[in-house]
Amino acid sequence: MVITNDIKYVGVNDHDIDLFEGHYIVPEGMAYNSYVICDEKTCVMDSVDANFTDEWIENVKEVLGGKDPDYLVVQHMEPDHSGSLKAFMDEFKTATIVSSQKAFTMMGNFLEGEEFADRREVVKEGDTLELGSHTLSFIAAPMVHWPEVIMTYDAKDKVLFSADAFGRFGALDEIGETVKEDDDWACEARRYYFGIVGKYGMQAQAVLKKTANLDIEQICSLHGPIINEDLGYYLGIYDTWSKYDSESQGVVIAYTSVYGHTKKAVEMLAEKLKELGVPRVEATDLARDDMAEAVEDAFRHDTVVFATTTFNNDVFPFMREFIHSLVERNFQKKRVAFIENGSWAPVAGKVMKGMLEGCKELTYAENEVKIVSALNDESRAQIDALAKELAATYK
Repeated sequence: MVITNDIKYVGVNDHDIDLFEGHYIVPEGMAYNSYVICDEKTCVMDSVDANFTDEWIENVKEVLGGKDPDYLVVQHMEPDHSGSLKAFMDEFKTATIVSSQKAFTMMGNFLEGEEFADRREVVKEGDTLELGSHTLSFIAAPMVHWPEVIMTYDAKDKVLFSADAFGRFGALDEIGETVKEDDDWACEARRYYFGIVGKYGMQAQAVLKKTANLDIEQICSLHGPIINEDLGYYLGIYDTWSKYDSESQGVVIAYTSVYGHTKKAVEMLAEKLKELGVPRVEATDLARDDMAEAVEDAFRHDTVVFATTTFNNDVFPFMREFIHSLVERNFQKKRVAFIENGSWAPVAGKVMKGMLEGCKELTYAENEVKIVSALNDESRAQIDALAKELAATYK
């Protein structure tokens, strides 16, 4: 795959993986992206997961046509991108690794002390690497989403190699494919961002500011398709996500239900919200649906309703996991509401509020719903009142 006349795609697709980072469901697999810049000196941008070492090295050899690479730039040391670097260095004896000092320290940890002391070039913010007609500039991107990360800008072809930023879950149908007009890139990119990078919005903002004055025509991430059209949209949506602003108007109802009574309350609320004209209403069963997608939706929309049962004088475990996932990713700038259920000592509402008390800029709905075992006239009236309160904002 040709990115530009001088930049070629040499990445691989992983269709066997079931859980990315042992955590995120990836039914469409994953792409591990790598690129070669061909110039007077040749430069490979990142390696791939160790399960695909042979395929990747063959891809590199094919592009180079018998010429040995001069450099391997390691932007990120996570094993899905650094898993093949040792094999690369063994294969290409004259190559030099270019990376940050923190990356070389991590390299030693991953490779039992091997930091390639005699075959390395340490770079930092603002340093450059001359390949001939191409000059690479390095941008420090700490905690997007590991501390050693650097991004790389190629001034000649106006390409930003963005490490994991602007990445997306899913293998590529076509090797090195670009985002298509009808492709819902944001769906899996959003789930990827809030799952993996979401905690580090401040750091992502810092990098966006660093790149704001660069003339960028293409973004080459380490996961997902190449972005080469409508860059304003992609940069803008990353700006929204990293500011923790809401992307969409609408209500997400995240719930757990043991015997179906809390679920009935959720279904009633959702139906009333739709009838009252709320632009988007999503209900997600935290015990059965993808937790990462529930987290994504909570950050995407401007209102979240938490509905759960009291369990062991606490909340149901899936709700606890959900709220913990939001809090550790800096959940903020939302309107929230609560539905609690309990048969003899309901405390779920109090517990949920306590878990969220450290979150910034949350607005709490005046109306709450309290169910004692099953719905009755009183709790139905509370649902009606909550629906009217939430819907009033969208009018």
